[in-house]
Amino acid sequence: MKILVTGGAGYIGSHTVLTLLEKGHEVEVVDNYDNSSPEAIRRVEELTGRTVVSHEMDLREEEQLTALFATGDFDAVIHFAGLKAVGESVAKPTLYYGTNLESTLSLVRAMSASKTRTLVFSSSATVYGERAVVPYVEEFEPLESTNPYGKTKVMIELMLGDIAAADPSWKIGLLRYFNPVGAHPSGRIGEDPQGIPNNLTPYISQVAVGRLEKLGVFGDDYDTPDGTGLRDYIHVMDLAEGHVACLEHLDASEISCRAWNLGTGEGTSVLEVVKAFEKASGVEIPYEVKPRRAGDLARSYANAERAKAELGWEAKLGIDDMCADLWRWQSNNPQGYREA
Repeated sequence: MKILVTGGAGYIGSHTVLTLLEKGHEVEVVDNYDNSSPEAIRRVEELTGRTVVSHEMDLREEEQLTALFATGDFDAVIHFAGLKAVGESVAKPTLYYGTNLESTLSLVRAMSASKTRTLVFSSSATVYGERAVVPYVEEFEPLESTNPYGKTKVMIELMLGDIAAADPSWKIGLLRYFNPVGAHPSGRIGEDPQGIPNNLTPYISQVAVGRLEKLGVFGDDYDTPDGTGLRDYIHVMDLAEGHVACLEHLDASEISCRAWNLGTGEGTSVLEVVKAFEKASGVEIPYEVKPRRAGDLARSYANAERAKAELGWEAKLGIDDMCADLWRWQSNNPQGYREA
């Protein structure tokens, strides 16, 4: 298949592009490089020996995007592009609603003007909000979230469901994934957050290479085995495989719009992640316990049985693999792609 990947130079996007290429698909990328680097695509080309056509473009530039679809003859789209920092979304809700919603609407309109009707959307477990019971199942309703970033995911899911219901020629997969961790085992591509990392594992890895002083652990008095929050961490390579499995399932089925969780189905605590990373790196990670953050849950993890049954997909790599691959990436690239 010929696939357009939006946000393809980003963390999950670049690993998915690599996986698609390795499976023989033809890939083009659209990215505005606000939170990514073209170096990621260059390294994907290096690792695969394949060429990736890249288009530097904001998805909200609808005229350019429509022109791309008119000439691209794409079979499907995987849509990663968007802003994703929870804290920033609380401080700048207008930016998040504008960027994430407008870019997706622009994409759907451009696809509608072409013959491309297959779309895999990068959603998130944050759509389950605070009321869903763990392990989260796809049937839970109503979808909700505690922050503007998550609310954009909810709104986009609802919007795509309505679009598919109105036009049965659409095939849309909604992938709700949990906490991506790790990097390609080569150590050549990985997560390269701009500024201070918002997520646990890149923060830990930057402490390990000396870019940050110590880790803040937000709360150690939760009702969990060691008092710290439990999360479902999934290796980014497993996640990439999940996107390919979804794409191939949509191509072979009559599904109009359906959601799948991509997770391991197990919770790992913050301190367990710290210990696993110390084991992988041989570096002690200093940390300081801080008060709980508003909106943080004690535990969050997936029921991933639907993805196993319907997509033939399940996570294969554990937290030790995630930490080993993350450390290989970070130790080889202490400043991320900025060293290239």
